[in-house]
Amino acid sequence: MNSCGAVGSVCGYINFKMKYIVYLFLMLALAFAKLEAQESKLPSELSGHVIDKAEAEHLPYIPVFIKETGASATSDASGHFRFVGIRPGKYTIVVATGGYEPFEREIELENGAKLDLSIELKPEVTELNTLIVSADRNESLRKESPTVVNVLTSAILESTNSHVLSEGLSFVPGLRVENNCQNCGYQQVRINGLEGRYSQLLIDGRPIVSALAGVYGIEQIPAGMIERVEVIRGGGSALYGSSAVGGVVNIITKEAIKNAGSLSYSLSMLGGKTADNNMAVNVALTSSSGDAGAYVFANVKNRNPYDFDGDEYTELPQLRGSTVGFRAFGRPNQRSKITFEYHNIAEKRRGGNNLKLPPHEADIAEQLEHNINGGGIKYDILSGNGKHKTKLYTSAQHTDRQSYYGTGKNPKAYGSTSGLTFDLGGMYSYSFDRMFFMPATISGGVEYNSDDLNDKTEAYRRAIKQKVNTVGLFLLNEWKNERIDLALSARLDKHSMIDQPVFCPRLNVKYNVGANLSFRANYSEGFSAPQAFSEDLHILAAGGSAVLIQLAPDLKPEHSRSLGLSLDMYRSFGAFQANLMVEGFYTSLRDVFVLEKKGADSDGNLIQEKRNGSGAAVQGINIEAKAAKGQDYTLQFGLTVQRSEYERPEEWSETGAPASKKMFRTPDFYGYFTGTARLAKGFSASASGTYTGSMYVQHLAGYIAADRLEHTRCFFNLGIKFSYDLKFGRHVVAQLNAGISNVFDAYQSDFDRGSKRDSGYIYGPVAPRSYFAGIKFSL
Repeated sequence: MNSCGAVGSVCGYINFKMKYIVYLFLMLALAFAKLEAQESKLPSELSGHVIDKAEAEHLPYIPVFIKETGASATSDASGHFRFVGIRPGKYTIVVATGGYEPFEREIELENGAKLDLSIELKPEVTELNTLIVSADRNESLRKESPTVVNVLTSAILESTNSHVLSEGLSFVPGLRVENNCQNCGYQQVRINGLEGRYSQLLIDGRPIVSALAGVYGIEQIPAGMIERVEVIRGGGSALYGSSAVGGVVNIITKEAIKNAGSLSYSLSMLGGKTADNNMAVNVALTSSSGDAGAYVFANVKNRNPYDFDGDEYTELPQLRGSTVGFRAFGRPNQRSKITFEYHNIAEKRRGGNNLKLPPHEADIAEQLEHNINGGGIKYDILSGNGKHKTKLYTSAQHTDRQSYYGTGKNPKAYGSTSGLTFDLGGMYSYSFDRMFFMPATISGGVEYNSDDLNDKTEAYRRAIKQKVNTVGLFLLNEWKNERIDLALSARLDKHSMIDQPVFCPRLNVKYNVGANLSFRANYSEGFSAPQAFSEDLHILAAGGSAVLIQLAPDLKPEHSRSLGLSLDMYRSFGAFQANLMVEGFYTSLRDVFVLEKKGADSDGNLIQEKRNGSGAAVQGINIEAKAAKGQDYTLQFGLTVQRSEYERPEEWSETGAPASKKMFRTPDFYGYFTGTARLAKGFSASASGTYTGSMYVQHLAGYIAADRLEHTRCFFNLGIKFSYDLKFGRHVVAQLNAGISNVFDAYQSDFDRGSKRDSGYIYGPVAPRSYFAGIKFSL
């Protein structure tokens, strides 16, 4: 290499290095400038206290949020809270908690300043200002939602002595829970008269309750894990996909907001003679900063078999079950949150006769052993200005079931079933200050759902291998100001059992006529896929034979169209608060699924075929009213008046029973009420009741000579409960409670008897008159 080349190489090397030195210098200069700017903006501090305005008392353990950052703090035992390390700027402080009107105030924090804020909350017991998430998958106040959302609170579950979800759902307008089998106690919830398969059951917004788990799901979820239950009546397929034709039941699990714990035990005597034991343990733990926490729950249920008429066959099965789980959260920073949820349900139930013998040695036996593991992860991200929201989530539930459905001491009636449900998705929302003609929020997302079902029973030559995959895209745009709220949403689903994608639109309009009167209107479409659902896996016993459900080979999807109109009125009169809602609904079903008896197979098992019928319409009115005087007295009732009919009479029997235009198990009138009263310090009383009108029920031959369509009587089920709180020191409270369920013993009296009975001929209240007592320790 010559000297000129060497010099050139050195000069090039120096130039190359100098560029990086210059870049490094500039970066350091910018970093120091940024650091100086940050140091010039010293962190501020916000502290304060939360007060009950009516009682002038400090409120402990109330969550306080900063809207722009998503940061939260919880008031301590003395009602005080504190935020530290907040950058200077303008913020909105929000408090939205059950039992109080929402609080919202704008503040401005100056550089390095300390601000003290007094938050006075006004009591509110009509639940209109409860935060909900089911209406459009985003948080909103129930009062402001364009969709009618009813809320079943943990307080209602406690006052009605409801230990599991199924016992509390009847206290929601338009809902009715019924028992469909004397042997296994299979229950379902009906929304606006439509049977259980039309309703989508969610846990924290995720559809992980599979076709298999749904058979007994509502009786396996303990009240201890429930923060609230949000119910949407009418089509929800535009947001939640298939199976949400009749409505959505979204179970919101409890989240820790303070360090606390409880231990409770309750004993009920069904019919005054059969023990039903329930024990629950709940523990909540949070970090001192409120950035992390976990709520842990456990429940054990032990119920002996109940025989109403002394024929040695059960009307309610023996049940042994336990549920354990947790919900935990952590905040990596002020604008993000990770939530984990897990639950395990282990249960064994047995009905029929000769329960001490192996199932195949009994004349009739239904025995189910479930082991269910489920959970999910959710990641929420909020932008600095609060306009961008992102949600990423996944959940799964695995169900393993060992079963025996048999009659006539059949040794081959044992079965094995497994199901795996998986859900994965994401959602993004952006809030516009103005979009065309008013402020708006647009949300969109994608979901993948898989439901893998394997069911095998040798005796009935039944082997179901059903794998359903669904990919859904959804979009929601909501325009909103103080007067009007217009929400337009749509969902496109590609279901693996349907050739073409299914498009489901939804339109919701809310108009505030005045400060205390709102009008809502909604239209939605939905669909139900031609697949095996929960009730299709259940095997009834009738006439000493098993009754199997088979899908017709040409079964087509079922489609729905729903329309709703409602008026919502709310007023305050000093210490009194009142709310009245009147809602009219109409749902039409095309290619409706119906069951028709098709004789027996080669083994003598009775066959019911699920096929497409002509169509059907469900229409009616829901009325809900609430009144309260502060926290001392509350009264709530709901009434549904409806008509549910097929377009033309549908055949269901082959032995001469008349075809029916009326939908089975759908009374024209049903409703509920709840009431609570604080009679003295620490002493309270509550009353609750459900009314079920007369309805038509199928009665299969066996105990009776031929199939028959029965017209049932009506039932009024009244319950009362008294409780007294004893305080031990500053932190321990012991509550003693006792009461009577079904005071008037409104219970079915014409059960079939013996081995030829139709186990599906059951209606009315789930349990007879029962006496209960319990104790609960709380920290």
